[in-house]
Amino acid sequence: MTIGLFGDWQDTRKPRESLAEGAVLLVHFAKDIETELAATLDKLTSTAPFRHMITPGGFRMSVAMSNCGHVGWVTDARGYRYDPLDPETGRPWPPLPASFLDLAARAAKEAGFDGFVPDSCLINRYEPGSRLSLHQDRNERDFSAPIVSVSLGLPATFLFGGAQRSDRPRRIRLEHGDVVVWGGPSRLTFHGVAQLEDGHHPIFGGRRINLTFRKAL
Repeated sequence: MTIGLFGDWQDTRKPRESLAEGAVLLVHFAKDIETELAATLDKLTSTAPFRHMITPGGFRMSVAMSNCGHVGWVTDARGYRYDPLDPETGRPWPPLPASFLDLAARAAKEAGFDGFVPDSCLINRYEPGSRLSLHQDRNERDFSAPIVSVSLGLPATFLFGGAQRSDRPRRIRLEHGDVVVWGGPSRLTFHGVAQLEDGHHPIFGGRRINLTFRKAL
């Protein structure tokens, strides 16, 4: 049993927890490379800075985003899509770093999805008060590959629902270094993140960073 960094919450979770068929939580899976991930993120976001994208309905997203990989996920008046170019700079997104590819492949294999090679990583920055409403990851061409989601920094409440938006989601606490993988029967599960609470992390400060690896093309 270990005392969490925030409040009196005690982390008594097992290293691997099943969330649903095809969905697994890998506790602290990425924590041992936290310093390397933080340095790599600084380099990536100096090339492709965080920005608050606008939804097709004209709403400014509370979560700031960037991307790396062959394509990046973007949203604007034209809709949701993957684009090989950063719309703010007109340049290609930074390539996926080797450390990112290795982490995503290892996590997917641990969750039962061997051979996962992502071509896109959405980088989300949450600050206190930001949230992400329930949605499906369905802009990809092939749903046979899993989603690999890495949590860094402040803890968050992950909402993991069902096949319909109306399905009541489970509320799952995610700590720094946790990785969630979902695919197969759970690939199109509705999911989101509850409003982030205040806090301070020794490496990432008052924010949460989420890396979402996908096979988009």
